Amino acid sequence: MNTVREQQQRREQQMLADWATKSIYSRGRRKPMEECPYRTCFQRDRDRIIHSKAFRRLSNKTQVFISPEGDHYRARLTHTLEVAQIARTVARALYLNEDLTEAIALGHDLGHTPFGHAGESALNEVCPFGFRHNEQSLRMVDRIEQLNLTYEVRDGIVCHTGSQKADTPEGRIIHYADRIAYINHDIDDALRGGLIRVTDIPKRLLQELGDTHGKRIDTMVTAMISYGQAHREIGMDPAVHEAMMELRAFMFAHVYQGTSAQSEEQRAKNMLRSLYGYFVEHPDELPADYFVLMAQGEPLERVVCDYIACMTDRYSISTYKKLFIPKSWNKIED
Repeated sequence: MNTVREQQQRREQQMLADWATKSIYSRGRRKPMEECPYRTCFQRDRDRIIHSKAFRRLSNKTQVFISPEGDHYRARLTHTLEVAQIARTVARALYLNEDLTEAIALGHDLGHTPFGHAGESALNEVCPFGFRHNEQSLRMVDRIEQLNLTYEVRDGIVCHTGSQKADTPEGRIIHYADRIAYINHDIDDALRGGLIRVTDIPKRLLQELGDTHGKRIDTMVTAMISYGQAHREIGMDPAVHEAMMELRAFMFAHVYQGTSAQSEEQRAKNMLRSLYGYFVEHPDELPADYFVLMAQGEPLERVVCDYIACMTDRYSISTYKKLFIPKSWNKIED
């Protein structure tokens, strides 16, 4: 009798596009694992990511704005969910594998540091091996939490940014969905924070892409779907892509670099550099889990980066205070 998983695999072969990635043809896991009777391998990967500690920590990690005062600014978790929503919409419209797409989207930023790209930059400056969040995300699922994910999910995670393209069309969706999500939600947050006004955004870009958050996302997603239907490959209508990249450049010039919202960025970087230096000099104070990595031959500097990258904003501040801020002395009464 066929299992539920086998029935789902058969449906994938019947319903998905011929260029979609079918779970039955997965290149497998690094360590063999007995198949789940109810879930395909990509559904299982999605679940393993959602139940990981790294995924839970995303709710307390900066997206762009450090320690914002307000309830509606994005954190790394809300960014991740928005990427997953955009990516699944594209995958569904192109009859690609939604489960694989969602698993990659949910795992793509698991290795991000506290304080967003400021933290990533700080660790990249001090670690002799360098630090890139996409590579750390792969390291998170492979070495630190040992989720034993499929090749296709791991490939999509590490290739979601940079020049290297993912092997699967589902993985290549994430490269675009990530940009669509952060450009648009960062505009939303920047408007909310008073860093920019709608009138600051070039009129031509608003006319081409849309004058509201929802319209811009719809324009970009539609441009991806139209391109995929026409070319059987992941991409975006060239005119929309050019406008999107111009909007991204606008955000770098007016929001990401040198604004009042980033006034705390240097302090955050200094704090993480100090934590890195401290634990390199005092490795005995690392949690026990990290001694296991060193016992397996991992360099101390890399393991210290692992520890700091796993911290939330809140925990890194607490650790810094404990290590570097003098404690108050109680006055002794005669």
